[in-house]
Amino acid sequence: MSDLLSIAQDWADQDPDPVTKTELQNLIDAKDLTELESRFSSRLEFGTAGLRGELGAGSNRMNRVLVAQAAAGIGKYLGPGKSVVIGFDGRVNSDIFAKDSAEILSGLGLKVYLLDQMCPTPLISFATRYLHLSAGIMVTASHNPPRDNGYKVYLGDDFHGSQIISPVDAEIQEHILDVARDETFQSLPKSSSYELIGDEIRAAYEQSVLKSSGTVSNSSLKIVYTAMHGVGWASVEPLFIKAGFNPLIPVAEQIQPDGSFPTVSFPNPEEPGAMDLSFAKAAEVDADLILANDPDADRLAVALKIDGQYQRLTGDQIGLILADHIASTNTSGTLACSIVSCSSLKAVAKEHGLSFVETLTGFKWISKVPNLIFGFEEALGYCIDPDHVSDKDGISAALLIANIANQEAVKGKTLLDLLDELGDRYGHYGTGQISIRVTDLTIISKIMNSLRITPPTELNGITANLTDLANGANGLPPTDGLRFDLADGSRVIIRPSGTEPKLKCYLQVVGSSSNEAKSKLGSLTQSASELLANLS
Repeated sequence: MSDLLSIAQDWADQDPDPVTKTELQNLIDAKDLTELESRFSSRLEFGTAGLRGELGAGSNRMNRVLVAQAAAGIGKYLGPGKSVVIGFDGRVNSDIFAKDSAEILSGLGLKVYLLDQMCPTPLISFATRYLHLSAGIMVTASHNPPRDNGYKVYLGDDFHGSQIISPVDAEIQEHILDVARDETFQSLPKSSSYELIGDEIRAAYEQSVLKSSGTVSNSSLKIVYTAMHGVGWASVEPLFIKAGFNPLIPVAEQIQPDGSFPTVSFPNPEEPGAMDLSFAKAAEVDADLILANDPDADRLAVALKIDGQYQRLTGDQIGLILADHIASTNTSGTLACSIVSCSSLKAVAKEHGLSFVETLTGFKWISKVPNLIFGFEEALGYCIDPDHVSDKDGISAALLIANIANQEAVKGKTLLDLLDELGDRYGHYGTGQISIRVTDLTIISKIMNSLRITPPTELNGITANLTDLANGANGLPPTDGLRFDLADGSRVIIRPSGTEPKLKCYLQVVGSSSNEAKSKLGSLTQSASELLANLS
């Protein structure tokens, strides 16, 4: 008990934030060992996704002490004389974490550029490349729950502004641990010699997006847009005006950044209910299209009226539309997607004489594919301009999908009509997902272990063959996942989420028509749901 109280007191003594300092001191004074154990029995580990976790005091929470240690660790990894750009979104404390990081990295002798206002995540990947910097840092938890925040790192040079991968993460983590052992927040050198930037880099990014996503000479489309209480509106609204579209119709309740996310429990367009307000606004104005960014605007959701009601397209459907458009305008290059994304991308590449690569989940892998011209993953992530943004970008994707929708409208058609045409050309794929959100992470490992020890031999009454992705498969590195290939060509992949406390199950079927694919997907979803329910 005394060791735990001593560790907690040392942390509280150096905490510069009066909120978390008081929060922690109250726990210490009350000798609340259960809560202190939760906060100090481990620490948020710096990985390929950087840091991400719940706000609060302690080594297992996101706070100013932990972020300072991370910034110093990154600075020591990069070394004096290197350069870094720092951005932040609208979440609680994002601006404070960014300013602390700028002061600490400057104090360690790095050239630091700090964005003068909150920004979308793709801007930091762009800025890292555009300014020829050593690294970029984005303070964001993307689409995580409201109480979370995070810290994402890009590297320049050979990484071309893409996310870090192993062993870089482990090397940075070692530096962070050294800082945590040897330094306090107060003892870390700090400097205010960093440079504020904004207008120039925003203008350069905007011009890059307009060039890659295109403009229109005339459009009558009525487009509803929601920023999901994030940062997207400030970038998207002027962009669409300059591209020639009518003014977007905003979901007013969600248009301004608000770290408390008052209208959504989970600010992720994929979550049930998250787009209800945009559906209501679209019905009110009879919109042709709904565009939704997640809070840091690196993902894009698209919805339109289907059978009289507004419904969200899947990430795989959006990926297919974008891929076909980009493939049709390129004579060489590579299309890439993650292993859990729809296999239709392979058919698109074959049809257009392009290369195709399947990667592990995450844009840290997709963005590093050689000669990439388009990459996507089913979780609403699309990279349409890899020469300038080596990551998913919900802003450029929003403009391109709107341009494609406008092209269809000129022909008297919709994106739904286009999907039917693409299905006839490439195959009618049906994809879906089942997610199990947990508070106890051991539930996820229990389910994965059970499936490895006693895998089902049938799913939906069809023979299923297991491939354990932890052993590596198809030339890919090992990853924690299980793939079941069914005799009828269907596929099920089960894996833990890399950013949230979720177990995800990805389903894919192929039919001779969209109706057949829909029917097969419904049956497979029910079978997979029953399997996971019996194990959880």
